[in-house]
Amino acid sequence: MEQNLREIARPADTAATGRHEGAPPATSGPRRSPEEVTVKHEFSLAHLTVMGCPPPEMIYVAARAGYDYVSLRTIFLGLPGEPNYGLARNPELLRQTRRALADTGMRVHDIELARVKDGVDPQSYVPEFEIAAELGARAVLSSIWSADRAYYMDTFGEICDLARPFGLTVDIESVPIATVRDLAGAVDVLRTVKRDNAGLMIDTHHFHRARDKAADLAALPREWFHFAQICDAPAQIPTDREEMVHILREARLYLGEGGIDVADILRQIPRVPYSIELPHLDRVHELGNAEHAFRCIESAKAYLAARALVA
Repeated sequence: MEQNLREIARPADTAATGRHEGAPPATSGPRRSPEEVTVKHEFSLAHLTVMGCPPPEMIYVAARAGYDYVSLRTIFLGLPGEPNYGLARNPELLRQTRRALADTGMRVHDIELARVKDGVDPQSYVPEFEIAAELGARAVLSSIWSADRAYYMDTFGEICDLARPFGLTVDIESVPIATVRDLAGAVDVLRTVKRDNAGLMIDTHHFHRARDKAADLAALPREWFHFAQICDAPAQIPTDREEMVHILREARLYLGEGGIDVADILRQIPRVPYSIELPHLDRVHELGNAEHAFRCIESAKAYLAARALVA
Protein backbone atom coordinates (compact mmCIF):
# COMPACT_ATOMS: atom_id res chain seq x y z
CA MET A 1 0.00 0.00 0.00
CA GLU A 2 2.73 2.46 0.93
CA GLN A 3 4.46 2.01 -2.43
CA ASN A 4 1.21 2.75 -4.25
CA LEU A 5 0.73 5.92 -2.25
CA ARG A 6 4.25 7.14 -2.92
CA GLU A 7 3.74 6.60 -6.65
CA ILE A 8 1.39 9.60 -6.58
CA ALA A 9 4.37 11.90 -6.08
CA ARG A 10 5.90 10.95 -9.45
CA PRO A 11 5.33 13.82 -11.92
CA ALA A 12 4.90 11.61 -14.98
CA ASP A 13 2.59 9.09 -13.34
CA THR A 14 -1.04 9.23 -14.44
CA ALA A 15 -1.96 8.22 -10.89
CA ALA A 16 -0.72 11.64 -9.82
CA THR A 17 -3.38 13.37 -11.87
CA GLY A 18 -6.19 10.99 -11.06
CA ARG A 19 -7.12 11.11 -14.75
CA HIS A 20 -8.84 8.49 -16.81
CA GLU A 21 -9.61 8.13 -20.48
CA GLY A 22 -12.26 10.57 -21.58
CA ALA A 23 -11.75 13.07 -18.76
CA PRO A 24 -11.47 16.77 -19.68
CA PRO A 25 -7.89 17.86 -20.39
CA ALA A 26 -5.81 18.78 -17.38
CA THR A 27 -4.66 22.33 -16.90
CA SER A 28 -1.36 22.66 -18.73
CA GLY A 29 1.75 24.61 -17.85
CA PRO A 30 3.81 24.96 -14.70
CA ARG A 31 2.26 24.20 -11.35
CA ARG A 32 3.14 27.63 -9.90
CA SER A 33 1.16 30.63 -11.10
CA PRO A 34 2.85 33.95 -12.00
CA GLU A 35 1.09 35.65 -9.08
CA GLU A 36 2.78 33.27 -6.66
CA VAL A 37 6.16 34.71 -7.59
CA THR A 38 5.33 38.01 -5.94
CA VAL A 39 2.86 36.96 -3.27
CA LYS A 40 2.50 33.74 -1.36
CA HIS A 41 -0.94 32.78 -0.22
CA GLU A 42 -0.75 29.63 1.87
CA PHE A 43 -3.22 26.88 1.01
CA SER A 44 -4.25 23.70 2.76
CA LEU A 45 -6.10 20.76 1.23
CA ALA A 46 -9.13 19.91 3.38
CA HIS A 47 -10.44 16.42 4.04
CA LEU A 48 -13.85 16.87 2.42
CA THR A 49 -12.29 17.96 -0.88
CA VAL A 50 -10.75 14.50 -1.34
CA MET A 51 -12.97 12.58 1.05
CA GLY A 52 -11.87 9.13 -0.08
CA CYS A 53 -8.16 9.70 0.45
CA PRO A 54 -6.51 8.37 3.61
CA PRO A 55 -3.99 10.82 5.10
CA PRO A 56 -0.86 9.46 3.35
CA GLU A 57 -2.45 9.57 -0.10
CA MET A 58 -3.95 12.98 0.65
CA ILE A 59 -0.49 14.31 1.51
CA TYR A 60 0.99 13.11 -1.78
CA VAL A 61 -1.95 14.55 -3.72
CA ALA A 62 -1.58 17.91 -1.95
CA ALA A 63 2.17 18.04 -2.59
CA ARG A 64 1.71 17.26 -6.28
CA ALA A 65 -0.90 20.00 -6.65
CA GLY A 66 1.15 22.69 -4.90
CA TYR A 67 -0.49 23.04 -1.49
CA ASP A 68 1.45 24.08 1.61
CA TYR A 69 -0.54 22.04 4.12
CA VAL A 70 -3.14 19.37 4.63
CA SER A 71 -6.16 19.59 6.92
CA LEU A 72 -6.80 16.04 8.13
CA ARG A 73 -9.95 14.48 9.59
CA THR A 74 -8.35 12.27 12.24
CA ILE A 75 -11.29 12.42 14.68
CA PHE A 76 -13.79 9.81 13.52
CA LEU A 77 -17.35 11.13 13.27
CA GLY A 78 -19.12 7.85 12.57
CA LEU A 79 -20.96 9.31 9.58
CA PRO A 80 -22.41 6.91 6.97
CA GLY A 81 -19.82 5.93 4.37
CA GLU A 82 -16.92 7.77 6.01
CA PRO A 83 -13.84 5.68 6.84
CA ASN A 84 -12.02 6.03 10.12
CA TYR A 85 -8.71 7.83 9.52
CA GLY A 86 -7.85 8.21 13.20
CA LEU A 87 -4.10 8.04 13.68
CA ALA A 88 -3.79 7.55 17.43
CA ARG A 89 -5.05 3.96 17.31
CA ASN A 90 -3.71 2.98 13.89
CA PRO A 91 0.10 2.71 14.11
CA GLU A 92 0.51 1.61 10.48
CA LEU A 93 -1.53 4.52 9.12
CA LEU A 94 0.41 6.88 11.38
CA ARG A 95 3.72 5.46 10.12
CA GLN A 96 2.66 5.95 6.50
CA THR A 97 1.45 9.47 7.26
CA ARG A 98 4.78 10.41 8.83
CA ARG A 99 6.58 8.92 5.83
CA ALA A 100 4.45 10.90 3.39
CA LEU A 101 5.14 14.14 5.26
CA ALA A 102 8.87 13.39 5.24
CA ASP A 103 8.86 12.44 1.53
CA THR A 104 7.06 15.60 0.44
CA GLY A 105 7.95 18.28 2.98
CA MET A 106 4.23 18.89 3.45
CA ARG A 107 2.87 20.15 6.77
CA VAL A 108 -0.30 19.46 8.71
CA HIS A 109 -2.18 22.68 9.41
CA ASP A 110 -5.22 21.48 11.35
CA ILE A 111 -7.23 18.41 12.27
CA GLU A 112 -10.97 17.95 12.56
CA LEU A 113 -13.56 17.58 13.88
CA ALA A 114 -13.85 18.06 17.65
CA ARG A 115 -17.63 18.30 17.69
CA VAL A 116 -19.55 19.46 20.72
CA LYS A 117 -22.59 17.21 20.87
CA ASP A 118 -24.66 15.66 23.62
CA GLY A 119 -22.80 12.91 25.43
CA VAL A 120 -19.39 13.58 23.92
CA ASP A 121 -16.36 13.04 26.16
CA PRO A 122 -13.81 15.74 25.34
CA GLN A 123 -11.08 13.53 26.82
CA SER A 124 -11.62 11.17 23.88
CA TYR A 125 -10.11 13.81 21.61
CA VAL A 126 -6.83 14.05 23.51
CA PRO A 127 -4.99 11.15 21.77
CA GLU A 128 -5.56 12.82 18.39
CA PHE A 129 -4.51 16.20 19.81
CA GLU A 130 -1.24 14.62 20.87
CA ILE A 131 -0.60 13.08 17.45
CA ALA A 132 -1.59 16.32 15.72
CA ALA A 133 0.96 18.24 17.78
CA GLU A 134 3.64 15.65 16.98
CA LEU A 135 2.91 16.13 13.27
CA GLY A 136 3.20 19.91 13.61
CA ALA A 137 -0.47 20.88 13.43
CA ARG A 138 -1.52 24.31 14.63
CA ALA A 139 -5.27 24.03 15.08
CA VAL A 140 -8.29 21.87 15.81
CA LEU A 141 -11.58 22.57 14.07
CA SER A 142 -14.75 22.41 16.17
CA SER A 143 -18.50 22.87 15.71
CA ILE A 144 -21.49 22.75 18.04
CA TRP A 145 -24.47 20.41 17.67
CA SER A 146 -26.01 20.39 21.16
CA ALA A 147 -29.09 22.48 21.94
CA ASP A 148 -28.07 22.89 25.60
CA ARG A 149 -26.28 26.24 25.74
CA ALA A 150 -24.75 25.80 29.20
CA TYR A 151 -23.49 22.35 28.23
CA TYR A 152 -21.95 23.39 24.93
CA MET A 153 -20.24 26.42 26.46
CA ASP A 154 -18.66 24.28 29.19
CA THR A 155 -17.71 21.52 26.76
CA PHE A 156 -16.17 23.84 24.19
CA GLY A 157 -14.17 25.51 26.97
CA GLU A 158 -12.97 22.10 28.14
CA ILE A 159 -11.85 21.17 24.62
CA CYS A 160 -9.84 24.39 24.49
CA ASP A 161 -8.24 23.59 27.84
CA LEU A 162 -7.33 20.07 26.69
CA ALA A 163 -5.79 21.35 23.44
CA ARG A 164 -3.75 24.15 25.04
CA PRO A 165 -0.87 21.97 26.40
CA PHE A 166 -0.28 20.75 22.84
CA GLY A 167 0.01 24.28 21.46
CA LEU A 168 -3.22 23.94 19.49
CA THR A 169 -5.91 26.51 18.90
CA VAL A 170 -9.53 25.35 18.83
CA ASP A 171 -11.37 27.16 16.06
CA ILE A 172 -15.14 27.16 15.97
CA GLU A 173 -17.00 27.18 12.68
CA SER A 174 -20.66 27.99 12.39
CA VAL A 175 -22.47 25.40 10.27
CA PRO A 176 -25.89 26.24 8.79
CA ILE A 177 -27.37 22.86 9.79
CA ALA A 178 -25.85 22.83 13.31
CA THR A 179 -26.90 24.50 16.57
CA VAL A 180 -24.33 27.28 16.24
CA ARG A 181 -25.25 28.12 12.69
CA ASP A 182 -24.13 31.71 12.14
CA LEU A 183 -21.52 34.31 12.99
CA ALA A 184 -23.48 35.69 15.95
CA GLY A 185 -23.65 32.25 17.55
CA ALA A 186 -19.92 31.64 17.11
CA VAL A 187 -19.04 35.08 18.51
CA ASP A 188 -21.30 34.39 21.50
CA VAL A 189 -19.32 31.21 22.22
CA LEU A 190 -15.94 32.92 22.01
CA ARG A 191 -16.99 35.87 24.16
CA THR A 192 -18.47 33.51 26.76
CA VAL A 193 -15.69 30.92 27.08
CA LYS A 194 -12.86 33.50 26.95
CA ARG A 195 -10.06 31.03 26.19
CA ASP A 196 -6.89 32.46 24.73
CA ASN A 197 -6.49 29.54 22.33
CA ALA A 198 -10.07 29.72 21.03
CA GLY A 199 -10.56 31.04 17.52
CA LEU A 200 -13.08 31.72 14.77
CA MET A 201 -12.90 29.78 11.50
CA ILE A 202 -14.88 31.30 8.63
CA ASP A 203 -16.07 28.86 5.97
CA THR A 204 -17.23 30.91 2.98
CA HIS A 205 -19.98 28.41 2.10
CA HIS A 206 -21.41 28.37 5.63
CA PHE A 207 -21.01 32.14 6.02
CA HIS A 208 -23.06 32.78 2.88
CA ARG A 209 -25.73 30.20 3.74
CA ALA A 210 -26.22 31.81 7.16
CA ARG A 211 -26.80 35.18 5.44
CA ASP A 212 -24.00 36.68 7.48
CA LYS A 213 -22.53 40.05 6.50
CA ALA A 214 -18.86 40.40 5.62
CA ALA A 215 -18.69 43.87 7.16
CA ASP A 216 -19.43 42.38 10.59
CA LEU A 217 -16.09 40.55 10.51
CA ALA A 218 -14.03 43.74 10.50
CA ALA A 219 -14.93 44.63 14.10
CA LEU A 220 -13.91 41.27 15.57
CA PRO A 221 -10.58 40.71 17.36
CA ARG A 222 -7.83 39.96 14.85
CA GLU A 223 -6.32 37.32 17.13
CA TRP A 224 -9.40 35.16 16.69
CA PHE A 225 -8.53 34.38 13.06
CA HIS A 226 -6.10 31.51 12.42
CA PHE A 227 -7.32 30.10 9.10
CA ALA A 228 -10.34 30.12 6.80
CA GLN A 229 -12.04 27.56 4.57
CA ILE A 230 -12.81 28.69 1.05
CA CYS A 231 -15.05 27.51 -1.79
CA ASP A 232 -17.88 28.84 -3.91
CA ALA A 233 -21.52 27.74 -4.29
CA PRO A 234 -24.69 28.89 -6.06
CA ALA A 235 -25.92 32.28 -4.89
CA GLN A 236 -29.41 31.00 -4.19
CA ILE A 237 -29.60 29.62 -0.65
CA PRO A 238 -31.48 26.31 -0.41
CA THR A 239 -34.54 26.26 1.81
CA ASP A 240 -34.66 22.46 1.82
CA ARG A 241 -32.32 20.86 4.37
CA GLU A 242 -31.54 17.89 2.12
CA GLU A 243 -30.47 20.19 -0.71
CA MET A 244 -28.38 22.24 1.74
CA VAL A 245 -26.62 19.08 2.93
CA HIS A 246 -26.14 17.84 -0.63
CA ILE A 247 -24.30 21.00 -1.71
CA LEU A 248 -22.41 21.24 1.59
CA ARG A 249 -20.99 17.72 1.30
CA GLU A 250 -21.09 16.91 -2.41
CA ALA A 251 -21.46 19.86 -4.78
CA ARG A 252 -19.50 22.97 -3.88
CA LEU A 253 -17.90 24.99 -6.67
CA TYR A 254 -14.49 26.32 -7.66
CA LEU A 255 -13.94 29.95 -6.70
CA GLY A 256 -15.58 32.23 -9.25
CA GLU A 257 -18.05 29.63 -10.50
CA GLY A 258 -20.84 30.45 -8.06
CA GLY A 259 -22.46 33.45 -6.46
CA ILE A 260 -20.61 33.87 -3.15
CA ASP A 261 -18.58 37.06 -2.82
CA VAL A 262 -15.61 35.22 -1.37
CA ALA A 263 -13.30 38.19 -1.93
CA ASP A 264 -15.46 40.50 0.18
CA ILE A 265 -15.38 38.00 3.04
CA LEU A 266 -11.62 37.52 2.88
CA ARG A 267 -10.94 41.26 2.76
CA GLN A 268 -12.49 41.63 6.23
CA ILE A 269 -10.16 39.17 7.98
CA PRO A 270 -6.38 39.07 8.43
CA ARG A 271 -4.17 37.21 5.97
CA VAL A 272 -4.39 33.59 7.12
CA PRO A 273 -3.87 30.19 5.47
CA TYR A 274 -6.80 29.21 3.25
CA SER A 275 -7.98 25.63 3.59
CA ILE A 276 -9.81 24.65 0.41
CA GLU A 277 -12.86 22.66 1.45
CA LEU A 278 -14.56 21.96 -1.85
CA PRO A 279 -16.25 18.56 -2.08
CA HIS A 280 -17.70 17.86 -5.51
CA LEU A 281 -18.35 14.16 -5.95
CA ASP A 282 -19.22 14.26 -9.66
CA ARG A 283 -15.94 15.99 -10.48
CA VAL A 284 -13.97 13.60 -8.32
CA HIS A 285 -15.58 10.66 -10.13
CA GLU A 286 -14.82 12.26 -13.51
CA LEU A 287 -11.34 13.62 -12.86
CA GLY A 288 -9.96 11.77 -9.85
CA ASN A 289 -8.98 13.27 -6.52
CA ALA A 290 -5.60 14.57 -7.64
CA GLU A 291 -6.84 16.51 -10.66
CA HIS A 292 -9.77 17.91 -8.68
CA ALA A 293 -7.43 19.05 -5.90
CA PHE A 294 -5.18 20.72 -8.49
CA ARG A 295 -8.06 22.56 -10.13
CA CYS A 296 -9.25 23.71 -6.70
CA ILE A 297 -5.99 25.47 -5.92
CA GLU A 298 -5.41 26.85 -9.41
CA SER A 299 -8.90 28.34 -9.57
CA ALA A 300 -8.41 29.84 -6.09
CA LYS A 301 -5.12 31.46 -7.11
CA ALA A 302 -6.67 32.90 -10.26
CA TYR A 303 -9.71 34.19 -8.37
CA LEU A 304 -7.64 35.90 -5.67
CA ALA A 305 -5.27 37.47 -8.19
CA ALA A 306 -8.11 38.78 -10.36
CA ARG A 307 -9.61 40.53 -7.34
CA ALA A 308 -6.31 42.05 -6.19
CA LEU A 309 -6.16 39.88 -3.07
CA VAL A 310 -2.42 39.65 -3.54
CA ALA A 311 -0.96 42.00 -0.95
